[in-house]
Amino acid sequence: MAGNTFGSLFRVTTFGESHGAAIGCVVDGCPAGLLFDLEFVQHELDRRRPGQSAIVTQRKESDTAQVLSGVFEGKTTGTPIALLIPNENQRSSDYDHLADTFRPSHADYTWQTKYGYRDYRGGGRSSARETAARVAAGAIAKMLLLRYGISVHAYVSQVGNLAFQTPYTELDLSQTETNDVRCPDPVMAEKMIQLIRDVRKAGDTIGGVVTGVVRGCPPGLGEPVFDKLHADLGKAMLSINAAKGFEYGSGFAGVAMPGSEHNDLFLPDKIKTPNPKLQTATNYSGGIQGGISNGMDIYFRVAFKPVATIMRDQPSVNTAGEPVTVVGKGRHDPCVVPRAVPIVEAMTALVLADHLLRMRTSTLE
Repeated sequence: MAGNTFGSLFRVTTFGESHGAAIGCVVDGCPAGLLFDLEFVQHELDRRRPGQSAIVTQRKESDTAQVLSGVFEGKTTGTPIALLIPNENQRSSDYDHLADTFRPSHADYTWQTKYGYRDYRGGGRSSARETAARVAAGAIAKMLLLRYGISVHAYVSQVGNLAFQTPYTELDLSQTETNDVRCPDPVMAEKMIQLIRDVRKAGDTIGGVVTGVVRGCPPGLGEPVFDKLHADLGKAMLSINAAKGFEYGSGFAGVAMPGSEHNDLFLPDKIKTPNPKLQTATNYSGGIQGGISNGMDIYFRVAFKPVATIMRDQPSVNTAGEPVTVVGKGRHDPCVVPRAVPIVEAMTALVLADHLLRMRTSTLE
């Protein structure tokens, strides 16, 4: 099956299914000599794992990562890094009634049509369980980025109709992990949590938005034509399960602004150097111009749809095209965005790590 590898120089291949023995990833292209912190990898996985609060799926998985290769005496060796995450709490019987049924808005029909055969247990490889492997790989990418002073952050900025417009520059992002919904606004966080509880009680689901922020990114990351930095970020975000939209910088709101207002004017260089690192008075560009980072903060938003599995009966069809009823059962998230935050961060880190290595090969200077 194609489409399991992401990246050019910093490459990640994930493997495994929701109800298989394990999931995992192979990271190839990570430079040798990078300090490897398995506790940090586990910390990132813990942020994504199921069962961590009352407003997410109650599947109990420790998501304990095992290093199989690529690390020796606490440092990366420059060879492929293989990480394995055993599945511990599968309840495949929850899906027996779906063996010949297509669930509304799931990948069942499209996978059946494409491959002629599918793993119906939790969606198999199409399950969001696969994203744990991405988070593990993203943790390694974060280690590399931190060596260069680049940090990646994400937070929930909207659940359903509950949205706050406070710019990220005015938020204390350290508050993101202080509540179950991962919203840095404590007042809004409580409202979001209550909404998710109400939706869950009604047997339904709700969508939301995750905002991503990159700080300390140097100018020069990204390629000028097909591999623009924002294009690769968009591809990364839209590859996440349930993602339905991506915008960066001013995004869609920018179309209502005149160019005289939208243009990011350069500020005079206060420190005279042969190669000045300029700043702009505004940042409607979202830290990217011409597909290449300009040194300002990169910020973007990712929209996630309501989870397709709901705890209500729904009409559908089976593999023979006959009408059936899909019975709502199993363990599922009523809202995906709280657990999507570390996934958004991981995919952002993978894009930046790849382009950081690519930039280092683009000039002899």
